[in-house]
Amino acid sequence: MIPVAFEYEVAESVDHAIDLLRQNGEDAKLLAGGHSLIPIMKLRLAAPSMLIDLGRVDELRYVRDEGDHIAIGAMTRHCEVERDPTIREHCGLLSYTASLVGDPQVRHRGTIGGSISHGDAASDLPSALLALDGELKIKGPNGERTVKAQDFFKDYLQTDLAPDEVLTEIRVPKLGSGTGWDYQKFNRRAQDWAVVGSCVVVERSNGSIGSARVALTNMGATPLRARAVEEALAGADTRSLEEACRVADEGTTPSSDLAASAEFRRHLARVLTRRAVEQALQR
Repeated sequence: MIPVAFEYEVAESVDHAIDLLRQNGEDAKLLAGGHSLIPIMKLRLAAPSMLIDLGRVDELRYVRDEGDHIAIGAMTRHCEVERDPTIREHCGLLSYTASLVGDPQVRHRGTIGGSISHGDAASDLPSALLALDGELKIKGPNGERTVKAQDFFKDYLQTDLAPDEVLTEIRVPKLGSGTGWDYQKFNRRAQDWAVVGSCVVVERSNGSIGSARVALTNMGATPLRARAVEEALAGADTRSLEEACRVADEGTTPSSDLAASAEFRRHLARVLTRRAVEQALQR
């Protein structure tokens, strides 16, 4: 389909983008990579009157080692997140998850900031950010603020971003030598959204799991932390993993659609979480 008519502006800087957002109100949308926004515009599920292109804002395209964490500019492309040596060395989960996003065309055009700002529960990178307990740096007319990933996703395609704010940076912690991780997802084709995904970070302790963070993809209106299975996994060993992962779907609200029923999604959440934990313990 063809989207409704809209105006188009190219932002030359973050401040310029904020000014354009303020001038055009809630009907303006930022264009980061376009692989989330343009399809829903073609389906006329969104009809912004103004698109503000961030493609020339090079100040938002970087990866920096900042001691205990890695800072990633919001306009950094998925393929750059996948291949960056600093991310691969210190936060392999994010690099690996980026490698599973869509297909090569999507990864060479889509951006990490665009994916996270869109807030789609079926998207891979928001789940990785939740499991990593990352943070988001946001800039608006009133200055900068930092938001925890767990507080950023509010409802279906709704985030903590105000209409006149720009996500500028993603911060993820460096993972230590005692940390294991994995992301498992089920989809019908490589370029499809995940039917369900499970992203796991575990801290190993004396042959068992000291603590675990589990984030689920497409198991509710937002990407979410699976708190029940996190509690069940604390102190678990290889013999009790299957029992602990049986509660992976507890507290979730999966939908039924053409891809899968809600019950099948619950089954997938349990199976994929167990597989992800097993792989995380082997890293």
